[in-house]
Amino acid sequence: MTKRARRIYTDEFKKQMVDLVKSGKTKANVLREYDLHPSALNRWVSQSNNSGSFKEKDNRSNEENEMLKLKKELEYLKMENDILKQAALILGRK
Repeated sequence: MTKRARRIYTDEFKKQMVDLVKSGKTKANVLREYDLHPSALNRWVSQSNNSGSFKEKDNRSNEENEMLKLKKELEYLKMENDILKQAALILGRK
């Protein structure tokens, strides 16, 4: 089984596919006609229903946004901590 190359779709194309499904065309027909993966089409329909946008950042919940913010802050604090440890080692040698 060969792996398919990752394809990138424009927001306009995604909107057209969602509009086809909403207009009554079955998902199976859209998938077969445009050679799409079912999870991609389902995600586009879900994103369109949730926020009307296909960008991941627009479809995140408040909890997911808070988690990302905290992860970034944790990485920053770890970096600061490492810098201070290195500085303490250098100053300790003198």
